[in-house]
Amino acid sequence: MKLYLAGLASGYEPEHVARLFWPTLQLVKSYPTHRPDAIVIRKHKMHILCGVRVESQVTFQKILLPEQVDKKREETILCTALFQMLCGVTGKRPPWGMLTGVRPVRLVRSLYQQGMNEEQVANHLTKDCFVSKEKLQLAMRIEKLQRPILAQVHPRSFSLYISIPFCPSRCSYCSFVSRTTGESAKLIEPYVERLCEELNAIGSLSQKLNLKLETIYIGGGTPTAISADQLRRLMKTVNSCFDVAGIQEYTVEAGRPDCTTPEKLAVLKEYGATRISINPQTLSDEVLRAIGRRHTAQDVLDCFDIARKLGHNNINMDLIAGLPLDTVEGFSRSLSGVMALGPENITVHTLTLKRASTLVEDHAPDRYADVAKMLSCCSALSDAGYVPYYMYRQKGTLQNLENTGYTKPGYSGLYNIYIMEEVHTILSAGAGGSTKMVAPDGHIKRIFNHKYPLEYLRCYDVVQQRKQGIEDFYGQYVDLDS
Repeated sequence: MKLYLAGLASGYEPEHVARLFWPTLQLVKSYPTHRPDAIVIRKHKMHILCGVRVESQVTFQKILLPEQVDKKREETILCTALFQMLCGVTGKRPPWGMLTGVRPVRLVRSLYQQGMNEEQVANHLTKDCFVSKEKLQLAMRIEKLQRPILAQVHPRSFSLYISIPFCPSRCSYCSFVSRTTGESAKLIEPYVERLCEELNAIGSLSQKLNLKLETIYIGGGTPTAISADQLRRLMKTVNSCFDVAGIQEYTVEAGRPDCTTPEKLAVLKEYGATRISINPQTLSDEVLRAIGRRHTAQDVLDCFDIARKLGHNNINMDLIAGLPLDTVEGFSRSLSGVMALGPENITVHTLTLKRASTLVEDHAPDRYADVAKMLSCCSALSDAGYVPYYMYRQKGTLQNLENTGYTKPGYSGLYNIYIMEEVHTILSAGAGGSTKMVAPDGHIKRIFNHKYPLEYLRCYDVVQQRKQGIEDFYGQYVDLDS
């Protein structure tokens, strides 16, 4: 499918509405004359012409514009008409309606802040944005759960993210900047050294600015891909550079059992991790092989058992709906198997096809099982005592669906809420790290570290120079004497 736009002030929103129906849509600069499947939108003075050709069938609509309409209203009128038109042409109705953003819960919160009551919020999202009642209830339920958590966030609070961009092997769905330990073994030790140096600098800066650390998240990659000694040194550095005594949460991803040893799990416990992730993605050995994992489902179960015996009492487990070779029945079995273990969190991701992953080239979107039916299996989580506590969406997600974290009462993953709802600063260390500073008035500024481990090592001086932006931001937006 091709999209041709003419005369619009901005084509961003109509393009992304069209992508709800054709994710691989191509934006073209000239009118398609050889009659391919195409959407053509032309803006005139008082109307917009919109035509869609699918398999030689042409649908055409003239959208009248009110007099003196502003650009925002014009865009809304166009996108509403386009969405309804494409629903009729394709016979599809995306469950999140016209919403193209990644943070539906934040949208619900903003509507409340604008003065809407619950009924008005529901009417706006279902009638104006065409969100299904099921997805509306999910977003509103999560917003209500998050409300008391977010009310306690202080303007000078922050979280710390630490990047370990190494994995034992690369999963076929992965689009992260991680490198395998085999190909990048020589980089790991100097990387850990530089990372500890950066953490020392961030610790000094946070003390100078009188910032209060709330949560720590060590992610990747797979943090447990480094050695036990390196992991110990890293966590010891964290403890010496930051006041960890009063933090609310300390998460470490121990995602893969093919590198998460009993010794490493003991190190995590000894140096203060209060929450870990052991992520099977699936409990099907066939699907694990298909995505490039070098472990079995039994390895996951054994790793979980060892973690429990070592005293880890807050464990998250990830599953992915829509993996190659998986089925609705297979996903249901994986979900049941994970629920039987009783982890405190279960996070259910919908497979997202990223350009940097091999799945985009190897598999077309219509070759995956019905992920909507897979997600419907998650109704069993409620019966097991889990409630949804955070949720986000991504471009390229199969069937325009979402990723949802479920929790037992009292175990909400705070870092996940903070980063998705953008309520306070995240200071990031390591390759690919993105520092996100949030001012009391909602203004956000980002500072990016270099993306790849080797680039991070070679350009570390630049990384340090960019950190000056943190002090500049707080000097401008936050009264540090209050």
